[in-house]
Amino acid sequence: MTDAVLSPRRAAAPSPGALIREWRERRRLSQLDLACEAGVSTRHLSFLETGRARPSRDMLLQLAEALQAPLRARNALLLAAGFAPAYAERSLDDPALAPVRRSIDLVLAAHEPFPALVVDKAWRMQAANRAVAPLLAGVADWLLEPPVNVLRLSLHPDGLGPRIANFGEWRGHILERLASQIEATADPELEALRGELAAYPVPPGAAPVENHEFGGVAVPLKLRTQALGMLAFFSTTTVFGAPLDITLSELALETFLPADAHTVEALRSLAAQGG
Repeated sequence: MTDAVLSPRRAAAPSPGALIREWRERRRLSQLDLACEAGVSTRHLSFLETGRARPSRDMLLQLAEALQAPLRARNALLLAAGFAPAYAERSLDDPALAPVRRSIDLVLAAHEPFPALVVDKAWRMQAANRAVAPLLAGVADWLLEPPVNVLRLSLHPDGLGPRIANFGEWRGHILERLASQIEATADPELEALRGELAAYPVPPGAAPVENHEFGGVAVPLKLRTQALGMLAFFSTTTVFGAPLDITLSELALETFLPADAHTVEALRSLAAQGG
C-alpha cells in the first residue's frame, strides 16, 4: 500500500451572509437596527445571514450602503454571492483618471508654499508638492524609496521621529487615526502598520504627552529643522465625495497648515529662494 499524499484543505470562502453579519457586528448594529436602516424585514435579514435566503445584487448593495462598507468590501460581498464587482479599481496613472490626477496636481500646487501630499489607504504617498521635500532633509534613503509610507517615514527613528518635538502626542494622534481607519475598514494591512508604529522607540528627550497650547482641541506637528528652526503645523484631511472607483475612494489629501507666524514666514521665505 502506498502512502496517500494529503493536500492541505483550503479554508472555505466566507458566504455573503457571513460577511453581512461580520460587518453588522463591526458596526455594532443589531439585526433590527440594520433591517430598519436598510428598509428590509428583520426576518429576511436573518434568513440572508444564515443562508436560508439568497440575496439579490440590489439587496447586497442596499445592505452595504446601510453598513457604510468601503467600496472594496462591497465588491467582496458581491463576489461572495456570485455577482460581478460593482466598482472599478484602477491605477492613478490610468488614462481614465487623468482628469482626477490633473485636479490633484492643481490642489497640491495651490497649497504651496505649505506642504501637502496624497496618500492611499495604507498611507503610501502617491503625490506631493514641492514644499514637502525640504522637510525631509536627513531622512534615511531607504525610507524614501517608493512606495513611501508617510506614517513610517514620520515616526521611524531613521525618519522624522527624532526631529518631532512633541513625538509622544503626535504618535498618539497617528495611532488613534489608524484605529479609526481599522474600525471602519477592517484592513489587515493597517493592523500590521499600527503594530509596527506602536513598537517604535520614543526618541531620547521627547516631551511628555501634553497638549495645552491649543486647548486640547487640536494636535500640532512640531518639527525641528536645521535651516528653518522649529516649524509647527496643523494637518487636515480631504477625501473625494461619493467616489465610484475604489482607487479614488481610498485616496486622501493631507495638507499641513502653519500653526504659527514663524512657520508662515519661514516657508514663504524658503519658497522665494527656490528651496
